[in-house]
Amino acid sequence: MHGMDKSASAILAPACTSPVDAAAMVANCVAYHADGKRIGDITLDEISDVLERPDTFVWVGLIEPDEALLEKLQEEFGLHDLAIEDAHNAHQRPKIEAYGDSLFIVAQTAQVVGGSIQFGETHIFVGKRYLVTVRHGASLSYAPARRSCEQSPDMLTYGPSYALYSVLDFIVDNFMPIVRSFREDLQELEEDIFEDTFKRETIRRLYTLKKELVTLRLAIGPLQDILNQLTRMYPGLLRDAVRPYFRDVYDHAARINESTDTMREMLTAALSVNLSLVTVAQGEVVKRLAGWAALLAAPTLLTSWYGMNFHHMPELDKPWGYAAMIAFTLAICGGLFWLLRRAKWL
Repeated sequence: MHGMDKSASAILAPACTSPVDAAAMVANCVAYHADGKRIGDITLDEISDVLERPDTFVWVGLIEPDEALLEKLQEEFGLHDLAIEDAHNAHQRPKIEAYGDSLFIVAQTAQVVGGSIQFGETHIFVGKRYLVTVRHGASLSYAPARRSCEQSPDMLTYGPSYALYSVLDFIVDNFMPIVRSFREDLQELEEDIFEDTFKRETIRRLYTLKKELVTLRLAIGPLQDILNQLTRMYPGLLRDAVRPYFRDVYDHAARINESTDTMREMLTAALSVNLSLVTVAQGEVVKRLAGWAALLAAPTLLTSWYGMNFHHMPELDKPWGYAAMIAFTLAICGGLFWLLRRAKWL
């Protein structure tokens, strides 16, 4: 630890003095002045020294940290044991919890990987002088959100409150292109549904898309509750000037949620329409088969009569009997064909 009588340049030495494995888990560790200007990268050991200065705050980004790294952060920021335990274990439900003068937030994230949607989560610790993000699973880097904040130092004067808004806004905005891709997939599937031929692949894609939409709904729905709380609660921790920005993110999340609900209903209708069309097509096939079976039944019946071993059959001893039998059979088949054709069974 360095004494606070040293200059800022000495205190804020370049980061990356940790071992290689720890450095891979620390995406960023940056100190900022209260006026919103970036001071520079710092090491984890220097966090407590920087926080001793009343005009600074720290923004730390971690990627799937181990227990030792989380314990180090707990020591530096005084984080609650339960929050640290949750941050170490992934697969937490989206939530927001208050621990004294700090908040612990769990938000689910989404990312397109290899043409498919994969979901992860981000755990966020926010206090009056710090913001810590912990990424698990599929999640994009928050470097763009950090750069956006640094390009607006007048907004970054609101400290961790505005940094938290930037991270949550970045998470919600990443859902929008995924929703657009879902909408495009649904339009393609609608074209496949109304084709003349039945495709098992269409049903599989419809089911996969609906399952991903349900997962997306479970990710974005609880986030609305979190943003709603951030717009109304925690007065001593969040700056009032940032609350309208949280409301804006809430509106984006609500719009995404409505879009997912609409597409889920459309997918349900698409599945029903697809099954109905398949049933109708099968019915048409059965009708045609029944019609041809009826046509074949008439000559089969007549020839079976004349195939019996009886001497006294109608017109059997007449020279024109065979021709009359053929003509009568053709007339019956022609009549049946005309009736079935008129009934659109053939």
